[in-house]
Amino acid sequence: MPVLTREEKLASWLAAEQSQRATLAAPGTLTLAQVAELAPQEFFDRIGKGELPCPPFGDLVDFVPIEWSAGLFVFQGTPDARHYNPLGSVHGGYAATLLDSCMGCAVHTLLKPGQGYTTTDLRISYVRALRGDIGPVRAEGRIVHLGRSTALAEGRIYDVDDRLYAVGSTTCLILNMQG
Repeated sequence: MPVLTREEKLASWLAAEQSQRATLAAPGTLTLAQVAELAPQEFFDRIGKGELPCPPFGDLVDFVPIEWSAGLFVFQGTPDARHYNPLGSVHGGYAATLLDSCMGCAVHTLLKPGQGYTTTDLRISYVRALRGDIGPVRAEGRIVHLGRSTALAEGRIYDVDDRLYAVGSTTCLILNMQG
């Protein structure tokens, strides 16, 4: 596979984000019963195709799903002044939200229909400050372990130059959402 220049990679990232934004439906939610009926891949594929509403929180914080498969989930967003703290950098909650989302969704990709999850523990280590001038960042979550009652995932936030901004890990409780 040919190595992309920074400009080519940035253009690819921006095109992927623009394409996904154009496809997503309006923000909204489903009932737990509706979500429980869907296999995880179908659930995320239908959100990605605009057949199901996009999660309202992603709209609020302004990030979109870019890639998902069994045990992997990637979100992309571009932090800006709306996400700043009083010190002039992106609030740590932005990174924590991206990591919680990508790691939780990575867990969700491996669940069975009728199962859900909730975060029980979230650990974040910040490597460098996010700023509005760095451009898009990706939050990538991967499964480390999926058991019957708990799951462990890890995640990282990086930019188009592969600079690392934060890493995290989560423990999720696996829930039965049926009856």
